[in-house]
Amino acid sequence: MRLRLRPMKSTFGLRQNSNRGTAKLAFQARIECLRKGLWSLAIGLAVINQGQSAPAVSSGGTDLEYNNYRKPAGPWSIHVVRVPRGKSPFQIQAVHAGGTALGLSRLSDQATLVDSALARPVAAINGDFYQREGPYAGDPRGLQIVEGELVSAPTGGASFWIDAIGEPHASNTVSLVQVTWPDGTTTPIGLNGNRRPNAIELYTPALGASTRTAGGRELILEQKGDGLWLPLRPGRTYPARVREIRQTGNTPILPGTLVLSEGPTLAMTRSRFEAGAELVISTATLPSLRGVKTAISGGPVLIRDGKRQRFNTPNAESYQFNSMMERHPRSAIGWNENYFFLVEVDGRQRNLSVGMTLNELASFLSELGCSGAMNLDGGGSATLWYNGQVRNHPCDGYERPVANSLVVLKKKSAAPGPAGTRAGVDAARP
Repeated sequence: MRLRLRPMKSTFGLRQNSNRGTAKLAFQARIECLRKGLWSLAIGLAVINQGQSAPAVSSGGTDLEYNNYRKPAGPWSIHVVRVPRGKSPFQIQAVHAGGTALGLSRLSDQATLVDSALARPVAAINGDFYQREGPYAGDPRGLQIVEGELVSAPTGGASFWIDAIGEPHASNTVSLVQVTWPDGTTTPIGLNGNRRPNAIELYTPALGASTRTAGGRELILEQKGDGLWLPLRPGRTYPARVREIRQTGNTPILPGTLVLSEGPTLAMTRSRFEAGAELVISTATLPSLRGVKTAISGGPVLIRDGKRQRFNTPNAESYQFNSMMERHPRSAIGWNENYFFLVEVDGRQRNLSVGMTLNELASFLSELGCSGAMNLDGGGSATLWYNGQVRNHPCDGYERPVANSLVVLKKKSAAPGPAGTRAGVDAARP
């Protein structure tokens, strides 16, 4: 049965923090919604499909569409935003909390962060797993590329990206980011993360005011001559000159500089050199991400080349592996030739939605008609924002701050781009 709802005010707007009084109001609002049978909040063109499987997607639609599918078998409440590809005014952009490489903020805040004179946010979904506490809270687990800038390097897990011609991909990605020293030797390095005592981390202005490190040796790098420089982009090499060497941590990251931080253990064993020495930074990855403007990690891949991936019971006693076979709130990004899909499944709410296993999520995405799909962070982080409102019911009862997200932008000029452009690609850029 398909029902259309008239515009209505979202009771979710009451649940914006976790204090006890607000949580009680949120719980009462949820019970009231359940009592009245209002399983989803919708406005405009939002549609509820109760008790039906998700239909296979047909070609030809040019409008953004939001649906809340109700499936009694779980029960499940599934929120889907369908984004046209091809010659459409929509593009997908990766966003990080506060516009930096660290920090946490609500998805609704991240969505509005990218509002501009050229495009406005119309939909968003939470992104990668992340570090929740400490000086590097908000550090995503893997890859992130924001408007072409390499903000966080991949760590070998699954990543989603849109290539230079607008085609989406999802596969494991490996960092080959490294520094070449004055003597010609090379060392792998991390990027904008929590530096280990025996490792080297490169920090860019995207991190913020300083490196936040404790101890070690830190090299302040500047541009060498007219060579390629900031912002860092994937698949490039950057000749650099050492401006200054500091023997303490938490070095300020000045505009136009990089900071190469050696952990205390490593700093004691490496040979010394002076200011003025020349280095080369490489931002290579496998596969190559050169020219990519939007990327985010997550995982695992759920659908590859039209084939649904199957997940067997793991032989590991860890939450990360066991949770794959358990029902939890889930988020995912999917696509086919005609559309992108932002998908969120509510969970841990017995009378509303119990959540899905990864196998169940992959099956639903296959029903949608996805030829490719990747899992994103779930649990209390699972959130879907559409047309100015959070549409799902987060299991915590409030909108949890997250590290990053995928935001759908609609160009404020409705004029179509050049032939061959796709959502996620700025045709005006080389």
